[in-house]
This record gives sequence, C-alpha cells and structure tokens, in this order.
Amino acid sequence: MKRPDGTRPAAASRMPTSPVGGDGEQTREYLTEPIRVSSRPARSEGVGALISAVAAVRLPGAENRVLRRAARERRRFERGEVRRFTKRARRRRLIALVVAGSLVALAAVVGIAAYSPLMAVRSIEISGTQRVDAAALQSALSDQLGVPLTLVDRGDVGRVLGASSLIQSYSVQTRPPGTLVIAVVERTPIGVLAKDGRFDLVDAAGVVIESADAAQAGYPVLSTPSGDASGVGFRATARVLRTLPVSLAGQVTEATATTGDDVSLTLANGARIVWGGSNESALKAVVLEKLMATTDPATIASYDVSSPEAAVVAPRP
Repeated sequence: MKRPDGTRPAAASRMPTSPVGGDGEQTREYLTEPIRVSSRPARSEGVGALISAVAAVRLPGAENRVLRRAARERRRFERGEVRRFTKRARRRRLIALVVAGSLVALAAVVGIAAYSPLMAVRSIEISGTQRVDAAALQSALSDQLGVPLTLVDRGDVGRVLGASSLIQSYSVQTRPPGTLVIAVVERTPIGVLAKDGRFDLVDAAGVVIESADAAQAGYPVLSTPSGDASGVGFRATARVLRTLPVSLAGQVTEATATTGDDVSLTLANGARIVWGGSNESALKAVVLEKLMATTDPATIASYDVSSPEAAVVAPRP
C-alpha cells in the first residue's frame, strides 16, 4: 500500500526479534553493550593496566576467569619487580655507606697515629760521614726530638746540614715508630790550592773543605794561573783528576794547567804525564795504565797521552 507523501515509516523496535527459522524453531538474538575504549594515551601502567581494565568487563564464562587470572599474575609480577629493585637499591646504598665509613675510620686511625706521641722522633741516625762530626749534627738537630714524624721541619734540618761545607748532598727519611734517618754525601777533595801561605783542600767545584798551614798529605797540589779555583784551567784539571782510577790518583803529587787544553800531572817518582785537554779522559786513563804496566816507571821521564791512539813514552836520559 502506498503511503502518502510526507509520512515516515515507523521506527523499528529495539526489542529483540524472534524470527522463525527454516525448521520452525525460534532463533534468539542477543544485544550486548559495546566495550568503551578510552581515547586517552596509555598511562605508564602499560600492559598490566590494560589487562585489569579488560578483566573488569563482565564476560561470560571461562574468558572472564582467564583475564582475571592474567591480571592477578601481572599485578603479582609487578609487585615482585618493585620489591626486587628496591632491595637492590637498598643493598647498593648499604655497601656505599659501609665503604665510606671504612675509609673515614681508616683516615681517622692513620691521622691519630701519625700525629700522636707514639710516632714522635726519639732518635736521629746519621750515615755517610767521615770528615763530618755526626755527633755534632745530632746535637744541632736535637730540637726535632719529640716532634711527630709527619711534622719534622725539613727546612730546619736542611739549614743545619747546609751550614757544613763538607756536606755535598743529603737525604732525610723517617722510619716508624720514632727514628729520623739522615744520609749524608760528603764532598770529595781532589787537591790542594796554595795561596797566601795557606793550603785549602778543595773539591771539584772549588769548595774549600778544610784549610791548613801545610799541604794535606795524599792530595796533589794544584797550580792555576789565578792560584784559586776560578778559570778553565782549574775546571779542566778537576775533570781529569776525577777520571783517574784510585791506583793512579794516589801517585799524583802535582797538577798544572794554564788553559783547558794543557793539563799535566807529576807523579811521585818525578815522571811527567802530558794529558792535554780533559776530553777522552777515560780512554787516556786506560792507555796510561797499560803504559805504566808495561814499562819501568823509574826509567820513564814522561808519558804523553794527549793523543791516546798515538801515545808516546819518553825514557829518562
């Protein structure tokens, strides 16, 4: 039947219909409410929150139980993770506190021991002295007794030792529980400079070790144009004398040089050694030893080793 214009068909009923199937039985149709999914971005809870939200929806039968069980397992897992990481963080903090406390305690013990009277200077040992009076040095350093080893005034020690012209260098050490150890290196004399009726025993730097009215035995008399330790002649002579082996140095009674290239030595038997410059002194010393070993020094007037590859021996007339 045709409906008049302007009329609308009746709205379909929202009640479920019960159509008749082909076999004559009624087929039921169920309507379920739609599951609302939030359009907001996922929070930090992640998968666990999503499982919990889905599990909150009432689903029939086994599906609902499975989802609820998954949500419980997820919550249990997350609680375990939180406990595990919290326990690990507490353990790290505890270890850090223990280490820091141990270091502080160790520093305190070391500090107390270092500055306590138990670690104070009770004795002073001085080694390496021959000409230096060790007892006089110990007396001069007596103000260091009773001072903690860590507070020993090395400046004062240096001033006391530096006042002695016999000392070339020194080292200061502390030996717990209460010993101050000083090792001294004395100046090594090389010869005697005669000037104004005095004889000064000097080292290679020209430092006067001792002064006397007569030449000190066992050391050669040094002759330079100026009569003192200044000038190239003295420096060349000092280098030569320091190179000589002990067996030769003990035989030298006089050393002369006017320049750096005309050093000559005089032996106790009167023989003269023409050394020349201080260059190649080690080689010249070896050559001279061989020449003296193969000749009779009593018959030799001079040994010329200024050119060590072509040394010349001059016999006495």
